[in-house]
Amino acid sequence: MNQGKTLFAQVMEFVPWKTFNRIIERHQGDCGVRRLNCAELFRVLAFAQLSWRQSLRDIEASLGANRSKLFHMGIGGAPHRATMADALENRDWRIFHELAMRLITHARRLYADSPSVAGLDATVYALDSTTIDLCLSLFRWAPAARGTRAAIKLHTLLDLRGSIPVFIHVTPARVSDVRILDMLPIEAGSFYVMDRGYVDYRRLYRIHQAGAFFVTRAKQPMDARRVYSMPAAKETGVQCDQRIALNGFYAAQHYPEQLRRIRFHDAATAKTLVFLTNNTVLPAASIAGLYKSRWQVELFFKWIKQHLRIQHFLGTSANAVKSQVWSAIATYVLVAIVRKELGLTASLYTCLQVLSVSLFEKTQLLCALQPETYNSSNIEADNQLLLFDF
Repeated sequence: MNQGKTLFAQVMEFVPWKTFNRIIERHQGDCGVRRLNCAELFRVLAFAQLSWRQSLRDIEASLGANRSKLFHMGIGGAPHRATMADALENRDWRIFHELAMRLITHARRLYADSPSVAGLDATVYALDSTTIDLCLSLFRWAPAARGTRAAIKLHTLLDLRGSIPVFIHVTPARVSDVRILDMLPIEAGSFYVMDRGYVDYRRLYRIHQAGAFFVTRAKQPMDARRVYSMPAAKETGVQCDQRIALNGFYAAQHYPEQLRRIRFHDAATAKTLVFLTNNTVLPAASIAGLYKSRWQVELFFKWIKQHLRIQHFLGTSANAVKSQVWSAIATYVLVAIVRKELGLTASLYTCLQVLSVSLFEKTQLLCALQPETYNSSNIEADNQLLLFDF
């Protein structure tokens, strides 16, 4: 039954507000705040994400045109641009980070029954980064490697079961990808799939010692010797399956144990790829399939760049950028939670499209997001009027 709540208000009911208030109190986020507290700022940023607003002026105009509905959305009044700019500068971005991580934990529990990757019971993660270009004159705190432009990197660890981001770290673009392995939470028994930009034997050995498995591509040339070869199923594309030991002085010290090297020929792309892993149990074709599943993180980056507002930032400081990024991730995960909780069959893209044009509608959320199917065969032809009678 419609209770008179807007769709936006109904989506916000899935936010754990009690937990969010404890996070705000822990960081003293509302200390001395008179207008637009942290909870209101999150609602404003979530509204901007869902309605595809790209500037503070857009947000001000959109909310100002619906003043009578703001109270029921949890927003005290239409905020001015200056108020939102000050809030983005002064509200600690870690507040929105912790909220996003709380939502991610809930989403992972909901999507735990999703189809497994490559038939494995273990959790499979894909690690990669994407770059978002910025203007150097406005974002001087984020210079790129050559110093002629500015950019930030989103280092992301994606749970491939449900495409839920588990770990995201925002850094200037000059920060090397491989350094993120030092910050990565390692789960024993899980698989970490990454490209060859993360090949660092000391860091890979740390993953091995933690009881987890990694799958990556080998850098060329590679100074290693073959210890012995295992039978390879040539019909699956596997050209060789070997145990190797590193020859380099420092490499052998950083990874003193044997590695598994698999040479695989992909018939679809006519490319030959060389994989490295510390897993010695799975078939070689399964290792190649695991690396192929890493492409899901690339699709995730493409998706969020197209459908979330993370390429047009509302502020220029590091705090403002990180607040917007984490609010965008929280909104993405929130919609994924809504989709799973309501048992919707519509895709995440469809849910976002529907919400973007109907946030102020007072319709039951399930009715708005559940796609209706029309069967034209049930319509009786005798009841239809003819426009032209030939």
